[in-house]
Amino acid sequence: MENSGSAQRLEVVVEGSEGSARLDRVLAAHLTDLSRSRLKALILAGAVQLGDTAIRDPAYHVTSGDTIRIDVPEAVPAEPKGEDIALDIVFEDDDIVVLNKPKGLVVHPAAGHETGTLVNALIAHCGTSLSGIGGVRRPGIVHRLDKDTTGLMVVAKNDLAHASLTAQFADHGRTGPMRRGYMAFAWGVPGRHRGTVDAPIDRHPHAREKMAVRQSGREAVTHWEVLESYAGRDGKPIATLLACELETGRTHQIRVHLAHIGHPLMGDAVYGPHFKTKANQLGPESQSALAALGRQALHAYLLVLEHPRTGELLHWEAPLPEDLLLLQSGLKAAL
Repeated sequence: MENSGSAQRLEVVVEGSEGSARLDRVLAAHLTDLSRSRLKALILAGAVQLGDTAIRDPAYHVTSGDTIRIDVPEAVPAEPKGEDIALDIVFEDDDIVVLNKPKGLVVHPAAGHETGTLVNALIAHCGTSLSGIGGVRRPGIVHRLDKDTTGLMVVAKNDLAHASLTAQFADHGRTGPMRRGYMAFAWGVPGRHRGTVDAPIDRHPHAREKMAVRQSGREAVTHWEVLESYAGRDGKPIATLLACELETGRTHQIRVHLAHIGHPLMGDAVYGPHFKTKANQLGPESQSALAALGRQALHAYLLVLEHPRTGELLHWEAPLPEDLLLLQSGLKAAL
């Protein structure tokens, strides 16, 4: 391995035991820090040579003993630019960053939110430790939290981590150990202690900024369990603290599913506006806390995954943020 100008030159000697003679697969077997899509792009760009000849066909068959040279350009600066935004980092190494996202922070730049996002913050925080996703020095976002949902997120710093995390999130713990847990304060009290919502989610047919349960949608599965239940001023059940775990990762999934079963999130102006008058039945402390909340009462408290490089099982938990602790305290005070 050597640096050639601004590029890193790698050499691979074909052993004949890679399981395939295809150039892209042989390289993937040796260069695990580069994703297959990145290797394919390098091949097509003429950055892979056999002898003095550039090989531009990913399916080209190599033979045992061949020496292949790969020139990997330095990762180009990211767009958007880094911004100095404070982050609550829970864990960080050469491959991943785990953080506790605050409310009000948009994850990715988009129309109306071109700056001041988590991506801007991570570009500045990580600096040159971002080796690049697909040749760009940027963080790999493999899952998102809504702007006003707080809690744990993991971000990839390189291609190897990005590929591993993408696969783990696609599986959502069905065959692997990954778990994603949320604390949700919901209106009403379910008639049983635990349950599962298995209902497909798609764009709302009329309000495009919303999602909805629709048969045309993609599979969506949410498991829930009652942790605490609360009574209103009249002593009747009014709200519940649920622990939810996702088996899929659809946009607004928990918010849509809980509204679908008649228990929308407290403070959710999009999926639970018809429950707004229920606030009159809360005690004074919880009424005040809910009014001050200004967001859906949802927090991603649990994240379990395999480390992309070592395979070690990692487990993090983030306590409820201050605004949800105040809501919980107010709800308990009414008991």
